[in-house]
Amino acid sequence: MIEREKNKIVGGMLYLVATPIGNLSDISERAVKTLSEVDFIAAEDTRNTAKLLMNLGISKTLISYHDHNRREAGERIAERLASGESCALVTDAGVPAISDPGEDLVALCAERGIPVTSVPGACAFITALTLSALPTRRFVFEGFLPVKSKERRERLDALSREERTFVLHEAPHKLRTTLADLADTLGGDRRISVCRELTKLNEEVIRVTLAEAVEYYAEREPRGEYVLVVEGRVNTQTPSDAPVMSPEEAVAYYEKQGMNKNQAVKEAAKLLGISRNEVYRATIDDKN
Repeated sequence: MIEREKNKIVGGMLYLVATPIGNLSDISERAVKTLSEVDFIAAEDTRNTAKLLMNLGISKTLISYHDHNRREAGERIAERLASGESCALVTDAGVPAISDPGEDLVALCAERGIPVTSVPGACAFITALTLSALPTRRFVFEGFLPVKSKERRERLDALSREERTFVLHEAPHKLRTTLADLADTLGGDRRISVCRELTKLNEEVIRVTLAEAVEYYAEREPRGEYVLVVEGRVNTQTPSDAPVMSPEEAVAYYEKQGMNKNQAVKEAAKLLGISRNEVYRATIDDKN
């Protein structure tokens, strides 16, 4: 009886190969075998992947597949796969097709009946979750927040009502703005784990409140890549006999207790279980 080769590379197959997010030793034996034996590799940045392959002692044809050429390059890759070639898809770090244009290529292959398999490995947001010390039984991965103000505000408002732990990616030059936006929308007392340079020599995990995170980075220059793990909203129920208030009524009530407008809005948001931005908008609309 002839033993079948373990992890044999099959022609006409797309392989989604996870690559290290910082520590080269995290690459798997199966990933190295796959990268060595496929007919070609599609990479987000061929320069970065070339360095990885050089460290692994692999020489392989590389083609570019990224956000700006996904449609044209995806068609070319699909045609080569349909002709019987095998391809490994990699991103710069972590798992391809997660918050990545690879999702379009997988969808195209599914549409064309081209088989796809995954070679799992390091994943930044999963690594951050395990280190966060926040609830991980139920969570949401949000990737990067939108840049445009309207879309960003809508997403933040939705997250203010999210009861599950949620995870964000952020670049160093945008970290302070994102932390400030989160604190303003969710409240400064919400817990967050700020994870930096995961699996690298300078790995750092800071478990604080949003207000403390804003203060921490006001005094320090953000460096490296960040994953933010944020506590979900605690679902506090008001007593069944409590009167139902509008945002305007709740703000007015707290102002009568001697609070200024900002404090009143914060407390009204907590009482009503909505974001501060929603309370602000409701009170402004009521006056117009």
